[in-house]
Amino acid sequence: MTADLSQIVKAYDVRGVVPDQWDESLAGLFGAAFAEVTGAAAIVVGHDMRPSSPGLTRAFARGAAEQGVDVTEIGLCSTDQLYYASGALNLPGAMFTASHNPAQYNGIKMCRAGAAPVGQDTGLAQIRELVERWLESGAPAPAARPGTLSRRETLNDYAAHLRTLVDLTAIRPLKVVVDAGNGMGGHTVPTVFAGLPLTLVPMYFELDGTFPNHEANPLDPANLVDLQKRVPAEGADLGIAFDGDADRCFVVDEHGDPVSPSAVTALVAARELARHGGKGTIIHNLITSRTVPEVVKEHGGTPVRTRVGHSFIKAEMARSGAIFGGEHSAHYYFKDFWNADTGMLAALHVLAALGTQDGPLSALVAQYDRYTGSGEINSTVADQSARLAAIRSAYEGRADVTLDDLDGLTVAAPDWWFNVRPSNTEPLLRLNAEAKDEATMVKIRDEALAIIRA
Repeated sequence: MTADLSQIVKAYDVRGVVPDQWDESLAGLFGAAFAEVTGAAAIVVGHDMRPSSPGLTRAFARGAAEQGVDVTEIGLCSTDQLYYASGALNLPGAMFTASHNPAQYNGIKMCRAGAAPVGQDTGLAQIRELVERWLESGAPAPAARPGTLSRRETLNDYAAHLRTLVDLTAIRPLKVVVDAGNGMGGHTVPTVFAGLPLTLVPMYFELDGTFPNHEANPLDPANLVDLQKRVPAEGADLGIAFDGDADRCFVVDEHGDPVSPSAVTALVAARELARHGGKGTIIHNLITSRTVPEVVKEHGGTPVRTRVGHSFIKAEMARSGAIFGGEHSAHYYFKDFWNADTGMLAALHVLAALGTQDGPLSALVAQYDRYTGSGEINSTVADQSARLAAIRSAYEGRADVTLDDLDGLTVAAPDWWFNVRPSNTEPLLRLNAEAKDEATMVKIRDEALAIIRA
């Protein structure tokens, strides 16, 4: 096919509409390129429940095998299950998923052995260059000796590994509603939760890549509504929602109120620090709540602030030897999980924290939710640089106000802060604001929006 790879090869993965932007023939070339760039003798591949996933995955596997690479196919899996396989088998891996995107999309998340990320600066640009060359000149010649294709089941081993990382032996019985959004959580949750003192109320566990009930993107509040209603209706202790490839988890309390990912980050950070003797580095991106670094310091840890984006978190995890990292988008990264992100492990930490004390989840997380946040607000602008410069001009020189440029522009004062970041792909500025109280947050939010939208 004729393909514009600039439209589908993103900063961290491959993603586009099937078959309009890419198809199985292109997947085969990506498999061959992945084999060449990693230089691996063997790789592991898995896929989500989208209708196009099995065919794309098999084409990728054949493309790699034709270059002499042995391919282990693990079939249906969550993205963190693929990371488990990459780490446990010490093989590069490829996961076919478009995460929370609509049904017509699909993509590839790739990693090196040990679940080390493959992004633009760590191999993805080279993979794109090879595929573009082969689209012009023809597919590469097959190896003299092709690789093999074999099947392996990893779900039980993945679940068992996660259960070694969280002590759930003493938790009290809990009732939990889980909304899988017809995504891969419906595949992994029953096995991971098996044998725990949990009454599981499943929602949308049927694997269906057309997403008949709602988009599998819990970051959008509209997709949490069903779960928020069901939890109090069931008298459940909490609710958990997973995105399409189940690498992110979102939590709601017994009232159906969302628990912010920053509060989950702080809660898990405190638990991981306790597990590591009260010492360790915790990574958080710059738009997580100020609660996170406060809690980390209170529990003996060292907080490290990074840019937004999983490639930055993973790189800093590796560089600093951090034990845990969290993002506002509900990605949670664990040293003991090859520095990779796993929503399931974060969910198990929440269950363990709730189940080893008597109070409700709302009371437990209150200590990790100390500020009022705006959430992310997007504004379309004609000139991103000009609007950022206008914000800088409005705030620099003010008493008690600091500015930094780690990722966009962050303006901070003792009892509030806001960050404005430009989108890399659209003419947008993204605003996140936080303050000690609602009135201050609204004031700062509206001041910043007035400048952005002037």
